[in-house]
Amino acid sequence: MKKTIAIDMDGVLADIETHFIDWYERDYGVKVNREDMLGVLEPDGFPDKTAVKRFVYTPGFFRTIPVMPGAVEAVKKLMETYEVYVVSAAMEFPQCLSEKQEWLQEHFPFISWRNIVFCGDKSIIATDYMIDDHCKNLDFCKGKAIMFTAAHNVYQNHHQRVDNWNDVLAFLTAEEVPA
Repeated sequence: MKKTIAIDMDGVLADIETHFIDWYERDYGVKVNREDMLGVLEPDGFPDKTAVKRFVYTPGFFRTIPVMPGAVEAVKKLMETYEVYVVSAAMEFPQCLSEKQEWLQEHFPFISWRNIVFCGDKSIIATDYMIDDHCKNLDFCKGKAIMFTAAHNVYQNHHQRVDNWNDVLAFLTAEEVPA
């Protein structure tokens, strides 16, 4: 029986920070530096605090997020050893559900629809590992919580941290080695 991993989409598989920065520059003509976003929630990292909310309600936003560097290859590798589930809180924004499904079909077509969980509250998820960028999801993780570094979580240190997909693979490989 394979161990299970729940992997978040936004901020883990999908590079939503870059997308917010790019859309902000497109709409406002201002390039926001990632350093200005450190330690604050996404909306507070931009001069116009309403921009992020407007973006996430804009049709096409979730469909066009770039893939996080290394994510596709890492997930394929993980699927050799683990039962991988994509778990996303996709119920809040009206167009989000279909756009996220289409995004996954394009970028991760090798993940079965049976392994995609769209929910409102991730505390119902019971996997051996959960990779997410938000502590609000990891704090209720029933398995081992793995926090994927994002600007908003850089000062939070109460979960195992990984900075990128190479770190994810290294951490999980080390987990497999018997003590």
